[in-house]
Amino acid sequence: MRGSQHHRGGVRTGLLAAVCLSAVLAGCAAPAAPAGPKAAPAPEANTAPEANAAPEANAAPAAAPDADQAGAPPLAEEANSAEVVARQEAAAQHWGLERPPLKAPPRPATKPELTPVQGVKLADGRPPVVFRVPTDDKVVFLTVDDGDEKDPEFSRMAADLGIPLSTYVSDYLARENYGYFRDLHAQGVEINNHTINHRNLKVLDYDTQREEICTQQDQLEKQIGVRPRLFRPPYGEYNDDTLRAAASCGVQAVPMWNEEAFPDHMEWRYDDRKLHPGDIILTHFRGTDIWKASMPDLLRKVVNDVTAQGFALARLDDYL
Repeated sequence: MRGSQHHRGGVRTGLLAAVCLSAVLAGCAAPAAPAGPKAAPAPEANTAPEANAAPEANAAPAAAPDADQAGAPPLAEEANSAEVVARQEAAAQHWGLERPPLKAPPRPATKPELTPVQGVKLADGRPPVVFRVPTDDKVVFLTVDDGDEKDPEFSRMAADLGIPLSTYVSDYLARENYGYFRDLHAQGVEINNHTINHRNLKVLDYDTQREEICTQQDQLEKQIGVRPRLFRPPYGEYNDDTLRAAASCGVQAVPMWNEEAFPDHMEWRYDDRKLHPGDIILTHFRGTDIWKASMPDLLRKVVNDVTAQGFALARLDDYL
């Protein structure tokens, strides 16, 4: 100790250096943090200045969770968003898309009001016939008919990419494997009515039309567990008896289409050959024996075309 008295100036310098070194190693050099290039940890950065200066001053135990909640959610959202984007990009790459599909807005709290405008046909006591849903959302709707091809890769691709679908199933094609459509329904896909035998309803009398439509309503309720609200007439052929029969067994709307998708091209109803908000796209459950291409090939083409025009795919059943 006597030796240290002879070198008091050196000791003070050594003690100060030791204290500073200890503070840095302990992570306690708080006064220097605001001036440094790195920000303080997120929860502390979102806390009031008094709390940063004196953490012990948070007297109430509840104050700490409030401060954490102020900082943590943005970080969690950013992390979740980054994870979602990474998954979407990985899925798009896996399925050979040009880019990830655009995300549709949340489904509307109330379904759009249908009025007699272009794309909507209304008649008293009849379900509306809809070619284009009246909406300002930049969305279009993919609908898949018949039910012949039951490709598990198609349903897997739709699930991986988060692609919404609406289907219209005929019993004579689906009855050998309704399990496939139950699985689709479990993914959030509505299984709607396309008649029992896929006949041209327009040439049939009322009673036969009603049997075609209502029997399939009963069959789908039995097989899927939900009675369909939507019905599409085969070939798009219908008359007033069709609509009257559909109404009698619970059909609420009759969606038609403006575009028809194939694995190698799109057919357009209008000459501008462009998508419009609310357009309904038709395609079919078909395989390589008819198309010389697969259902995933078809879905890839549709998603690429829709995305390239700046549209997202939404679920028609949420809008009708």
